Amino acid sequence: MSNRPAIDAVVIGASAGGVDAIGQLLSALPQDFGLPIMFVLHLPAGHSSLLPEVLGHYCRLPVCEALDKQPIAGGTVYCAPADCHLLVEPDFTLSLSIDDPVNFSRPSIDLLFESAAYAYRARLLAIVLTGASSDGANGLATVRACGGRAWVQQPAQAAHATMPSAAIARAGADAILSLPAMADALQAISTYSPNDNERQAHHD
Repeated sequence: MSNRPAIDAVVIGASAGGVDAIGQLLSALPQDFGLPIMFVLHLPAGHSSLLPEVLGHYCRLPVCEALDKQPIAGGTVYCAPADCHLLVEPDFTLSLSIDDPVNFSRPSIDLLFESAAYAYRARLLAIVLTGASSDGANGLATVRACGGRAWVQQPAQAAHATMPSAAIARAGADAILSLPAMADALQAISTYSPNDNERQAHHD
């Protein structure tokens, strides 16, 4: 792993049981964690407006609902709004879409992962957590095809094993981890905080 590029961004997908799982990861991050985190959590329309407040109790970093055309900033956690796809643009801004659901889901984990993979290429880390659908499996395959890293929650320890199991079956993984082990691994990459010039140089 030492010869692989450093990580510029983290994307996370979760569904059933995901609030607790994402909360456990976020609670482990230090205040100086330098990377942006974007996540999709499947919730009924109208409920995600509470996510920044709920997850903010776990997290030392600012947690906000993503805005259309918003520049991506390090050390910030962005969640997809209810009933909107969240995508990463090539210029490292966020965009929102109300296009049709993908894999019966809007927001779609697949679309977040795929768009982030094309923007960050080998410098992306994608994480699939608990869930009762297969959303995220195709997106994780795209991340790996673009050279990015894939971590998946250990299915036997997830609240709902379907999503991590589907991701492993479709895409494989660089690591299959319990939540405590994943939290430790995230802390280990937290010391790297690229500036915009460094990040752009790796994408030119």
